[in-house]
Amino acid sequence: MAASLIIRTVKHEYIDDHRQLTRFCGEIAAATRIAFDTEFVSEDSYQPELCLIQVAAGGRLAVIDPLAIRDLGPFWELLAEPSRETIVHAGRHELCFCLQAIGRRPGALFDTQIAAALIGLEYPAAYGTLVMNLLGKTLKKGETRTDWRHRPLSHRQIEYALQDVVHLEPVQSVLRERLEALDRTAWLAAELYDWQTNVETAEFHERWRRTSGASNLGPRGLAIIRELWHWRDAEARRRNCPARRILRDDLMAELAKSATDDVQRIRAIRGLNRRDVQRHLAALAAAIRRALDLPDEDCPQPLSRTANRLQFNLLGQFLATALAGVCRVQQVAPSLVGSVDDVRDLIAHHLANSTSAGRSPPALARGWRAEVVGRVIEDLIAGRLAIRVGDPASEQPLVIEPRGERSP
Repeated sequence: MAASLIIRTVKHEYIDDHRQLTRFCGEIAAATRIAFDTEFVSEDSYQPELCLIQVAAGGRLAVIDPLAIRDLGPFWELLAEPSRETIVHAGRHELCFCLQAIGRRPGALFDTQIAAALIGLEYPAAYGTLVMNLLGKTLKKGETRTDWRHRPLSHRQIEYALQDVVHLEPVQSVLRERLEALDRTAWLAAELYDWQTNVETAEFHERWRRTSGASNLGPRGLAIIRELWHWRDAEARRRNCPARRILRDDLMAELAKSATDDVQRIRAIRGLNRRDVQRHLAALAAAIRRALDLPDEDCPQPLSRTANRLQFNLLGQFLATALAGVCRVQQVAPSLVGSVDDVRDLIAHHLANSTSAGRSPPALARGWRAEVVGRVIEDLIAGRLAIRVGDPASEQPLVIEPRGERSP
């Protein structure tokens, strides 16, 4: 039966009053699992505007209207309790909404997108793809361009929103069963903890480092990016508009490369001669001057990554192919395990013996990633293993085997 037909037969509640919300949260407090999803609009405001929360818990479906209920504290506090699981799919925004509201994470988060990658499904997998692959159900499409700020919502809009949570618990059950069969529940717990930590750091600490083009800059250039980012962020917050409308990332990177506070030279940069930017030239120059005046020791350092050496690039590209093959054999999505940059970091770590310099091991040398691919790549680098072409027509044409041995 199609998901849309299932939703029509299940009673759902529309919660648009704080008393209703408090009562509903009290009634589902005994549930061991709460699945939820959100609808939001982000293109016109400084922060994404939360417009709808869909909840499935204890056999009940509900839609919570944040535009009518300004205090959603009871719901976020319920999620933060460690006694139950919170189920989401690709839940970065859901995690951020919770952190912004109460400053705490959900007590026990289960992200179906990450869990699916740990049993060998594609990453990142769409929710509809998982529902089809794991439950054999097809979700109804539509409403992808809905402006969720408009009220009243139609039956079709609510139906579309609810289908994003109605299957989360069944999907989680299948994923958990397969994770347990592969003995990977500990892997998921570790991955979700690290993922939440990384999201929290990226969203609430040193957000300026996410500026496109910043990763290729030195300390002084990063200092300029940081000052420009803080100016832009304050201006976007004041005007309640997306930061990119104030100043694009590529222009900030270009200013950092130019490293000048001369207004005429700043104006000469293509893209900075627009009328809406002209009034900010003095502020941009002041931000750059603050960065130029910083002592060297106060400039931010680039995040540790492998030096761009030819041999690291060649080995990284070559061994990344081996990584993908190993991941498929081990039933883990390669794109979750790591990138070519991660492979290069592992190569540099191995060749330079980075632990002796006090540096922490790279991602592929830690935790479950080391178990899946890290040790294999290290053995390939050390020459203990070799790669050859097996059956060129096979889905896995590369064979990794002990050096000097060749299977028939």
